[in-house]
Amino acid sequence: MARVGRLAGAILAESGGDYFLVGNTKEPCDFRAFGFEPPAGIDAIKRRFIQLRSCRPIEIGPPHLKFQTEGQNLAQILSERLLIERNGSVSERLWKLLFDPSGESSCEVDEVDSQWLAEIPAHIWEIVRDTVLRCL
Repeated sequence: MARVGRLAGAILAESGGDYFLVGNTKEPCDFRAFGFEPPAGIDAIKRRFIQLRSCRPIEIGPPHLKFQTEGQNLAQILSERLLIERNGSVSERLWKLLFDPSGESSCEVDEVDSQWLAEIPAHIWEIVRDTVLRCL
């Protein structure tokens, strides 16, 4: 079971002890403070995700998503589904949609089963994606 959360505005996916950073960070990040060796470089336009090396046990706190899909396959799916093409950043609107599809809830959830995101056909997700990103 994979867990997916956020790290400095990017997506952090943990799968079987492997960690993947998906997308560009949106704020400075002290990777060592979070338990990772600093990556050589992050440019999600050129490389949508990178594998991080942990220096100690890492806990992905709530809220987080859980997936049965794992590893690089999951990191690739997350990058295709949630990144903004032009800048390699995570779309906050799409991210929030995963936790509250109605957009009306003010309650926080700790964990959401999001396997459906990995299984939804790409052409269907594109319709959802385009609609969400067009909304104001």
